Amino acid sequence: MMADENKNEDTGAETSTAETPEAAAAKAESQVNENIDGSTPTPSLATTEAADNQSAAGGDEGRPRQRGGRGGNRDDNRGGGRDGGRGRGRGRDDRRGNRGDDDGEELIEKLVHINRVAKVVKGGKRFGFAALVVVGDGKGRVGFGHGKAREVPEAINKATAAAKKKMIRVPLKEGRTLHHDGKGHFGAGKVNVRSAPAGTGIIAGGPMRAVFESLGVADVVTKSIGTSNPYNMIRATFDALVNQSSPKSVAQRRGKKVADLLGRGGQVSEAEAQAEAEAITE
Repeated sequence: MMADENKNEDTGAETSTAETPEAAAAKAESQVNENIDGSTPTPSLATTEAADNQSAAGGDEGRPRQRGGRGGNRDDNRGGGRDGGRGRGRGRDDRRGNRGDDDGEELIEKLVHINRVAKVVKGGKRFGFAALVVVGDGKGRVGFGHGKAREVPEAINKATAAAKKKMIRVPLKEGRTLHHDGKGHFGAGKVNVRSAPAGTGIIAGGPMRAVFESLGVADVVTKSIGTSNPYNMIRATFDALVNQSSPKSVAQRRGKKVADLLGRGGQVSEAEAQAEAEAITE
């Protein structure tokens, strides 16, 4: 008898346990129906998004604003970004442009020599080009420069820019030849330069011709000894040109008049010496 009662109690417990999921499902379905009927309103999607935005805005207002660093951000224009006023890229470009300005002066550019060079690095060799350029205004100013780059045009541009920075002024007699003979040397190279009468032309070869054409000399006789290296020849030629001096500079240095120097020895009359002194242009 007791066994039957225990069995019935177990069966009742299983029945109640089995009915529990069905009751939960029925309860959930009834809640859904109530929501559909409008008895319990559900929040809409727009209302939910508005609440989220409001909460986010409130969080931003309550949070202390971070100060922009040197890198710059959208809210702070003190950084070096594209919109920032303190960026370094624009200033660097402006300085580069001012550096290459020649005030509208037309210069004569002569490419003297270009050769291939190599730089040995850990991974092998990096080949490039070296250019030697002579620049002058044809009125007594001349300079030379050397530049290296991976490409030929870039090497020429570098050499031209270097030549413009190192231009020297050479006094010319009547604007066509040198005032006196001179010598120059650099390393193993030696050059002799001589003034020449009108109609002689430029008697020079290779790199030296480019120098005198850029300088504006029309009549000159030159001789190169000891080397055929264009770099040494150019430097030796400039050494000879730097030592050139005009009668005006010599007279000023000695405290005398130009006519006194030209009429020395009685070979030239005083009137002719004075006229020649007035005709001298540097």
